[in-house]
Amino acid sequence: MDITLKVKPAKFCSTDVIKGVISVSYPGRYDGIVINAQVLDSNHHIVYTSYNGKNISNIARLFIPHSDVIDNSAEFEAEAKFEADRSYEVKFRASIIEQHKEVDSTIVFVEYTSGSSSKIR
Repeated sequence: MDITLKVKPAKFCSTDVIKGVISVSYPGRYDGIVINAQVLDSNHHIVYTSYNGKNISNIARLFIPHSDVIDNSAEFEAEAKFEADRSYEVKFRASIIEQHKEVDSTIVFVEYTSGSSSKIR
């Protein structure tokens, strides 16, 4: 696998900031990385608020150019902009993009719950 994705916390609520790290070991040239999240069984969104320490507008799909992938790694922060009425499974997907084509991808699932978070970070 040429791309890995880690997302923390594995279980979060609306007051939590979601943090992720993408690592790339792809030996070829590529244009960048695309990351998106899907809240399964809903019309809700997760929005990205920053990457590599740069604040960005609340966007639902994040493209990180190859030039911003430092030491084969990139970090991002995201938030859920809705109050959960039940638990939802959230699918994060990161893909390496080369000339408008996906070269490799990885998927991570986390849980979004209603109420306050009580986990150790």
